[in-house]
Amino acid sequence: MSQGLFRQAKRTGYIGFFRAKPILIGLPIVVGVGVFFGLPIALKTTYTPALPSAVPLSVAPPLVSKVAHLSTPPAVKAIYMTACVAGTPSFRDELVKLVDETELNALVIDIKDYSGYLAFYPKDAELKSFVSNRCRAPDMKEFIETLHNKKIYVIGRITVFQDPVLTKRRPDLAVKKRSDGGTWHDNKGLSFTDPGAKEVWDHHVAIAKEAYAIGFDELNFDYIRFPSDGPMGDIAFSWSGNRAKSDVLEEFFSYLSGKLKPIGVVLSADLFGMTTTNTDDLNIGQVLEKAAPYFDYLAPMVYPSHYPPNFNGWANPNQYPYEIVKFSMDEAVKRFLATSTKVALKGVTAIASTTPPLYPKKAWIATKLRPWLQDFDYGGTYDIAEVQAQIKATYDAGLTSWMLWAPSNKYTRGALLTE
Repeated sequence: MSQGLFRQAKRTGYIGFFRAKPILIGLPIVVGVGVFFGLPIALKTTYTPALPSAVPLSVAPPLVSKVAHLSTPPAVKAIYMTACVAGTPSFRDELVKLVDETELNALVIDIKDYSGYLAFYPKDAELKSFVSNRCRAPDMKEFIETLHNKKIYVIGRITVFQDPVLTKRRPDLAVKKRSDGGTWHDNKGLSFTDPGAKEVWDHHVAIAKEAYAIGFDELNFDYIRFPSDGPMGDIAFSWSGNRAKSDVLEEFFSYLSGKLKPIGVVLSADLFGMTTTNTDDLNIGQVLEKAAPYFDYLAPMVYPSHYPPNFNGWANPNQYPYEIVKFSMDEAVKRFLATSTKVALKGVTAIASTTPPLYPKKAWIATKLRPWLQDFDYGGTYDIAEVQAQIKATYDAGLTSWMLWAPSNKYTRGALLTE
């Protein structure tokens, strides 16, 4: 037994879930019985209590996926499914039927949403206490197998730094209020973990490995940003400190890629739509060029309703769904194909005699860009014409893939080609 376990036994009286004294006295007997009768019985799935603030999160050991995964289609055409819908067979079957009967070939399913809870049952003991008691799919693994049998590509969406559950259990990892050191909340009352906290990174790596092990073909990371909507004058970052936000996120992207790519996970990242047209970090840390090297696909959320009035001269962007998407993705393609950039890339020296400084970069394959398109009414009506206009704009920008977002999970069938 290691010195670490002895120290744990002395401090807490427990080793893992068991009392220390009986283990230290009868360890050989326990091991023998465990081997004979099978460890799964001893480790039968149970919910663990909420983590107290002083207890560090566990780091899951590498999981080797023993399930089949589909290859990424050359042109991904996906719709989004919430955790609640994934756990409601009648509703989810309607969306599967929509995929079956149209040009769609992929589903994006929430496995950790804005609530911070998980929609599937992991094996990791620490993660089990994060399973939602409201929106979950107890048969997620079997559901994925059903989708695979239909040749439907399955993407798991993981909301990262917006996390009310983790910040409540571990307030030391939360974004803080500058005024009194309490947990900061945005305008919706939601809290964020500090993007610079490595324990938060490991928490999501553990979730990602568990999700990949049950069959998700790709993992899509959302809310990989600093908070933006709320009392920004009263905000502090204990872990990120005063470092540039884009540098903090780039470190996270690099860490995520380093932990997950070696086991074969396909990774994608959701970015604000204006990352395609801005080279600053929009005060949230997201910069297109600083994310691209670490992900297989980038998904800018180019919803016309989310652009400010008079953006690029359009008084009401909602009235120009084609133009917004075409302009935004044209700019993204240009930046992907360029061999230099204004963005100061990690470990890259500026090209001599350039003012302002330019930095060399590789030309990336433009089809790594896969935009999220709007199929919900916000600031305007989105019906067949509006959805089709965005899809056409994506193709006209030279891209092949897109994903439709509708929080209601009700999609405009008439905008989709039949199979």
